[in-house]
Amino acid sequence: MFNDNINRLRKLHQMTQEDIAEAVGVSRQAVAKWESGETIPDLEKCRLLAELFGVSLDDLANFEPDDNMGLDAPPKGKHLFGLVTVGEKGQIVIPAKARRIFNIKPGDKLVVLGDESQGLAILKANDFLNMANVIKKAIK
Repeated sequence: MFNDNINRLRKLHQMTQEDIAEAVGVSRQAVAKWESGETIPDLEKCRLLAELFGVSLDDLANFEPDDNMGLDAPPKGKHLFGLVTVGEKGQIVIPAKARRIFNIKPGDKLVVLGDESQGLAILKANDFLNMANVIKKAIK
C-alpha cells in the first residue's frame, strides 16, 4: 500500500526517483527500495514526501484507490466522500466520514450554496453566518 502510493504519486507528479531522492535528501536507491516495498522511510522522510506530493501523511501511508472511487489520493484537506442518492424530496444523507470530519451533528442547520459553473457547497449555518459577518465588517 505505502510503496504503491509513493510510486503512483511520483508518476502522477511526473517525477523521477532521482527527483524524489533530491527533494527529501536520500539516494535514488533508497527511493527504489521504498517503491519496491523493501524498506519504509522514517517518519521525517514520510512527512517530507507528504508535503512534496501535497497529500496528508495518513493518505501517503494508508490510501486505497478503491476507497476513493478509483481516483488518486486527494490533495491535503480535500475529500471525496463517495456518492449519495437524492431522495424524492431532494434530501441526501451526508456520509459518516464527512459528518465526523466536519463535526456535523443531528439537528445542525446547514446552508446550501450554488453556483451554476462551480456546483454546490454545503456549510454549517453558524460558519456561514460568521463568514458573512467578517465580510460585512471588512466592507464597512
